[in-house]
Amino acid sequence: MDVKDAVGTRKVFEDESLIIWEFELEPGATTPCHTHRLDYVFYVLDGTHLEVFDADDQPLGGFDALAGASFAFHCTNGELISSDDKGLRVPATHSARNAGTTRYREILVEKKRPAAAA
Repeated sequence: MDVKDAVGTRKVFEDESLIIWEFELEPGATTPCHTHRLDYVFYVLDGTHLEVFDADDQPLGGFDALAGASFAFHCTNGELISSDDKGLRVPATHSARNAGTTRYREILVEKKRPAAAA
Protein backbone atom coordinates (compact mmCIF):
# COMPACT_ATOMS: atom_id res chain seq x y z
CA MET A 1 0.00 0.00 0.00
CA ASP A 2 1.25 3.47 -0.89
CA VAL A 3 1.62 5.52 2.30
CA LYS A 4 1.37 9.33 2.20
CA ASP A 5 2.97 11.87 4.52
CA ALA A 6 0.21 14.47 4.16
CA VAL A 7 -2.15 14.18 7.13
CA GLY A 8 -4.71 16.68 5.88
CA THR A 9 -6.44 17.90 2.74
CA ARG A 10 -4.63 21.22 2.59
CA LYS A 11 -1.75 22.71 4.56
CA VAL A 12 -2.81 26.22 5.62
CA PHE A 13 0.18 27.29 7.75
CA GLU A 14 3.65 26.15 8.71
CA ASP A 15 6.46 27.64 10.75
CA GLU A 16 9.31 26.24 12.86
CA SER A 17 6.98 24.92 15.55
CA LEU A 18 3.55 24.14 13.98
CA ILE A 19 1.84 22.77 10.90
CA ILE A 20 -1.88 23.53 10.51
CA TRP A 21 -3.99 21.41 8.17
CA GLU A 22 -7.53 21.72 6.93
CA PHE A 23 -9.11 18.30 6.46
CA GLU A 24 -12.30 17.36 4.61
CA LEU A 25 -13.83 13.96 3.91
CA GLU A 26 -17.04 13.41 1.96
CA PRO A 27 -19.58 10.76 3.06
CA GLY A 28 -18.33 7.27 2.19
CA ALA A 29 -14.87 8.56 1.22
CA THR A 30 -11.65 7.12 2.64
CA THR A 31 -8.38 8.96 3.17
CA PRO A 32 -5.20 7.68 1.59
CA CYS A 33 -3.16 5.58 4.00
CA HIS A 34 -0.91 8.08 5.79
CA THR A 35 1.61 8.21 8.64
CA HIS A 36 1.58 10.65 11.54
CA ARG A 37 5.09 11.50 12.72
CA LEU A 38 4.27 14.37 15.07
CA ASP A 39 2.07 14.92 18.11
CA TYR A 40 -1.15 16.66 17.11
CA VAL A 41 -4.57 17.90 18.10
CA PHE A 42 -7.63 18.25 15.89
CA TYR A 43 -10.81 20.28 16.28
CA VAL A 44 -13.97 19.03 14.56
CA LEU A 45 -15.85 21.64 12.52
CA ASP A 46 -18.47 19.34 10.93
CA GLY A 47 -18.79 15.97 12.61
CA THR A 48 -19.50 12.39 11.57
CA HIS A 49 -18.74 8.80 12.50
CA LEU A 50 -15.20 7.87 11.43
CA GLU A 51 -13.92 4.34 10.90
CA VAL A 52 -10.16 3.70 11.11
CA PHE A 53 -8.14 1.08 9.17
CA ASP A 54 -4.56 -0.14 9.56
CA ALA A 55 -1.91 -0.11 6.80
CA ASP A 56 -3.26 -3.47 5.54
CA ASP A 57 -6.79 -2.00 5.28
CA GLN A 58 -8.00 -4.06 8.25
CA PRO A 59 -10.70 -2.32 10.36
CA LEU A 60 -9.62 -1.06 13.78
CA GLY A 61 -12.94 0.37 14.92
CA GLY A 62 -14.70 3.67 14.80
CA PHE A 63 -15.64 6.71 16.83
CA ASP A 64 -17.97 9.68 16.72
CA ALA A 65 -16.11 12.88 15.92
CA LEU A 66 -18.80 15.41 16.81
CA ALA A 67 -18.76 19.09 15.86
CA GLY A 68 -17.00 21.12 18.56
CA ALA A 69 -15.02 18.16 19.89
CA SER A 70 -11.24 18.10 20.07
CA PHE A 71 -8.87 15.13 20.12
CA ALA A 72 -5.17 15.13 21.08
CA PHE A 73 -2.61 12.44 20.25
CA HIS A 74 0.97 11.70 21.25
CA CYS A 75 2.95 9.89 18.55
CA THR A 76 5.36 7.29 19.95
CA ASN A 77 6.87 4.03 18.68
CA GLY A 78 4.60 3.90 15.64
CA GLU A 79 1.41 4.45 17.63
CA LEU A 80 -0.94 7.33 18.33
CA ILE A 81 -2.05 7.42 21.94
CA SER A 82 -4.70 9.89 23.02
CA SER A 83 -3.32 12.44 25.44
CA ASP A 84 -6.75 13.81 26.33
CA ASP A 85 -8.22 10.94 28.40
CA LYS A 86 -10.40 9.62 25.54
CA GLY A 87 -8.59 6.26 25.63
CA LEU A 88 -7.96 6.06 21.88
CA ARG A 89 -4.95 4.18 20.52
CA VAL A 90 -4.25 3.45 16.83
CA PRO A 91 -1.23 2.80 14.61
CA ALA A 92 0.47 5.98 13.36
CA THR A 93 0.04 4.59 9.82
CA HIS A 94 -3.65 4.28 9.02
CA SER A 95 -6.55 5.49 6.92
CA ALA A 96 -10.00 6.73 7.91
CA ARG A 97 -13.43 6.52 6.29
CA ASN A 98 -16.35 8.87 6.71
CA ALA A 99 -19.09 6.39 7.66
CA GLY A 100 -21.67 9.15 8.05
CA THR A 101 -24.05 10.88 5.66
CA THR A 102 -22.56 14.40 5.78
CA ARG A 103 -19.21 15.95 4.92
CA TYR A 104 -16.61 15.80 7.71
CA ARG A 105 -14.30 18.76 8.38
CA GLU A 106 -11.57 19.39 10.93
CA ILE A 107 -8.59 21.60 11.65
CA LEU A 108 -5.50 19.56 12.60
CA VAL A 109 -2.47 21.13 14.29
CA GLU A 110 0.85 19.25 14.38
CA LYS A 111 3.50 20.21 16.93
CA LYS A 112 6.96 20.15 15.30
CA ARG A 113 9.09 20.43 18.44
CA PRO A 114 8.78 20.54 22.22
CA ALA A 115 7.80 23.84 23.77
CA ALA A 116 10.67 25.98 25.00
CA ALA A 117 11.30 25.99 28.75
CA ALA A 118 9.85 29.01 30.52
